[in-house]
Order: sequence, then C-alpha cells, then structure tokens
Amino acid sequence: MERRDERELREELVTLRAEHRQLDSEIVALEGNPSADQLLIKRLKKKKLVLKDRITQIEDRLLPDIIA
Repeated sequence: MERRDERELREELVTLRAEHRQLDSEIVALEGNPSADQLLIKRLKKKKLVLKDRITQIEDRLLPDIIA
C-alpha cells in the first residue's frame, strides 16, 4: 500500500470514528427521552452500524492479519 493511500485511509478513519461517536451521543440523548421518535433512533443505529462496518474494513486494510 502506498503511503498516500495509507494516509488517506487513516484520515477517513478519524472522520468515521468521530461521526460514529457523534451518532452514539445522539442515540443516547434520544433514548433518554421517553417521547423520542423510535423510528429515528432505529435509523441512527443502522447508520452507526454501517459506519462501524466501514471502520472495520479500513482497519483491516491498514492492519492485515499475519498468519504466523
């Protein structure tokens, strides 16, 4: 992997992790409100899972498994 590609992936990883944390905060705040829109919470959770999957894909590319 080229250095530029690795740098771009690391920058994307930082951005995705920040967005993931933000979504987590939003979900916790909404769940604390008994009159919160449950459909919105479900959508946010799904988006959070998509972000987590992308984070995992990038981490796997940056740190490939080495079979010893």
